[in-house]
Amino acid sequence: MFSAGAESLLHQAREIQEEELKKFCSRISKLLQTEDLGPDTVDSLQRLFLIISATKYHRRLEKMCIDLLQATLSLPACPEQLQVLCTAILREMSPCDSLSLAWDHTQNSRQLSLVASVLLAQGDRNEEVRAVGQGVLRALESRQPEGPSFRHLLPVMAKVVVLSPGTLQEDQTTLLSKRLVDWLRYASLQQGFPHSGSFFSTPRARQPGPITEVDGAVATDFFTVLSTGHRFTEDQWLNVQGFSMLRAWLLHSGPEGPGALDTDDGSEQEGSMLSVISATSSAGRLLPPRERLREVAFEYCQRLIEQSNRRALRKGDSDLQKACLVEAVLVLDVLCRQDPSFLYRSLSCLKALHGRLQGDPASVRVLLPLARFFLSHGEVAAVDSEAVCRHLFTRIPSEQFHSPMLAFEFIQFCRDNLHLFAGHLSTLRLSFPNLFKFLAWNSPPLTSEFVELLPALADAGTALEMLHALLDLPCLTAALDLQLRSSPAPSERPLWDTSLRVPSCLEAFRDPKFQGLFQYLLRPKASGTIERLAPLHQLLQPMASCARVAQCAEAVPTLLQVFFSAVTQVADGALTNQLALLLLGRSDSLYPAPGYAACVYRVLSSQFLALCKLKPSLVVELARDLLEFLGSVNGLCSRASLVTSVVWAIGEYLSVTYDRRCTVEQINKFFEALEALLFEVTQCRPSATLPSCPPQVVTVLMTTLTKLASRSQDLIPRTSLLLSKMRNLAQSPASSTGGHESPGREAGPRLGLAPSETLTQGWPLFILWALSPSPLLLGHAELS
Repeated sequence: MFSAGAESLLHQAREIQEEELKKFCSRISKLLQTEDLGPDTVDSLQRLFLIISATKYHRRLEKMCIDLLQATLSLPACPEQLQVLCTAILREMSPCDSLSLAWDHTQNSRQLSLVASVLLAQGDRNEEVRAVGQGVLRALESRQPEGPSFRHLLPVMAKVVVLSPGTLQEDQTTLLSKRLVDWLRYASLQQGFPHSGSFFSTPRARQPGPITEVDGAVATDFFTVLSTGHRFTEDQWLNVQGFSMLRAWLLHSGPEGPGALDTDDGSEQEGSMLSVISATSSAGRLLPPRERLREVAFEYCQRLIEQSNRRALRKGDSDLQKACLVEAVLVLDVLCRQDPSFLYRSLSCLKALHGRLQGDPASVRVLLPLARFFLSHGEVAAVDSEAVCRHLFTRIPSEQFHSPMLAFEFIQFCRDNLHLFAGHLSTLRLSFPNLFKFLAWNSPPLTSEFVELLPALADAGTALEMLHALLDLPCLTAALDLQLRSSPAPSERPLWDTSLRVPSCLEAFRDPKFQGLFQYLLRPKASGTIERLAPLHQLLQPMASCARVAQCAEAVPTLLQVFFSAVTQVADGALTNQLALLLLGRSDSLYPAPGYAACVYRVLSSQFLALCKLKPSLVVELARDLLEFLGSVNGLCSRASLVTSVVWAIGEYLSVTYDRRCTVEQINKFFEALEALLFEVTQCRPSATLPSCPPQVVTVLMTTLTKLASRSQDLIPRTSLLLSKMRNLAQSPASSTGGHESPGREAGPRLGLAPSETLTQGWPLFILWALSPSPLLLGHAELS
């Protein structure tokens, strides 16, 4: 969330029209043509960047302005702040056909990195990525390792390796591997010199001190990203940047090339058991550059794990320890998959690390890469990965659902590692109530992630419970809000909407009478039972206006469609019947969030028809339940889309064509129920408490009655009379005036239709049938 001032600036930037932007660009063009690029130019470029980045659509700048931005970026004496602003604007405009940056003529290393970032943002036009990569490599080859250029060019090289892995040749890969070994292993252990000293400072006072650890102790081992100091030398900065690109480089320069580790070959791991057991340290023999880099990378990660045991003096260093642990475990995972001999050497420290961190709430993000490591290598390493997964899915979502970063990383971990859950997929599927807590609290950013993950979670054994949970998702959001409000140790910054006062809801949350329902709603895993949460819907109604609840409600229809698409692939006949019954039963039991029910009804109605199409005999098998559903007109107008689908399905599938068990008695019972329903909706008067009935409901009712009559000869005269009455009713002035009567006119029969709607909308076929001498005799009866 932005502050009020930031929101105001963004709103102003989005409201600027093209004409205003054109005038502003003209002013910037004049400023860029002057020799003095002062504060006014900086301020104007900052405003321009805000304008073009505040909108989703592409802003258009004048070609002259773009050319001047490129020229300013290429000026050797241009201030660094202006170069960065020009780069940001040009990247935001990418892809742009007007760009013509001269890569070959740029000499300054910082300018090279900025120009390269703009070219890479263009996409791989005319093999731009390959050209940038070769240009960076030429710059790296032409300078000494301690030169100042590497610090700015390494991030560009890392990006090139990710975007175009085949850019580098064999000798270039070997060269960069050697450089990385030097930067990672042999960086200086002395702090850098100060940039300038005072007149009275002595040479002894200006001598740099030693590098220290995060706990203040003097470093005795080699330099890493967790080493601290007041100033860093160039090779120390290269050490930090080298570690940041190490994992991508290892994947690129692996023994089988880029992308070779995306597959999970269990037989290869089993075949490498001998090499794991007989692994020995290779420090005493001369290794090829790639193997030497892997050895140094392993030592570097081991050193980071050792440094993470130290107690950091500053909070920033403590956060950095956790971030480095995440990266170190991921690098070790890559190393063990490339060379199984590292697995034997990594297990002891990683097991100890997992045992130390699993009880620390502040280190939960490190547990995700650890879990991936044990899932990848657990069978070979004799690690109980099932216990690791059980702990991961049980505690973390329940305790940390309100952390947006952890929520995204957790769901991304589940989505990206589905192939590793082959033997533990049941643990993942049974944990869907806990995973839904992440979704309920962070629904806007996680909806797309769950669209990909939900098909893997859908299972025939938990389908019904999961569907209930999806329909109750806004209610879960409200319950999580109350759980945080009731926390005995709330955070300094409340995680809930402080403007919403809900004392009655808090009292209900603490009431022992409702503890069972709240515990079921907040359960950590699938229980195998289904509780009706209608009482909680009423208790938590005051929270329906909460913004977080409303956002969650908006995501449910999309997730319902994904769920049904997945579950119908594994549903048998019995489950299909149960799903259809659940749709009917939950149609009058939804959380009362604004607009929520209407959106859900549209999905339920389409999915009911899909279930009937999947199993047409469903109508005959569920005849009693369908008759009960149609037996009441309460809420028909609000559930019009679902009622319409049910009635249409009866007319379409209640036939011996689809099920030989269909009998005349069943057809007669449905006919009587639908006839009574049609009579009620056409005779009732619209009012404030009883809204008008949509005309499509009446239309579908008459269609279905006609279809049923064509399958039972005894119903033909009755239906003919009914259609005649409906024709007279539709042609009466009362139905077309929507209930507005002229003075002195006797009130006639009324239709429960909205004003300006008539019964004749959408059913001219019925008028033709009613006008024919004996319309129903034209069709043959299916049943005698």
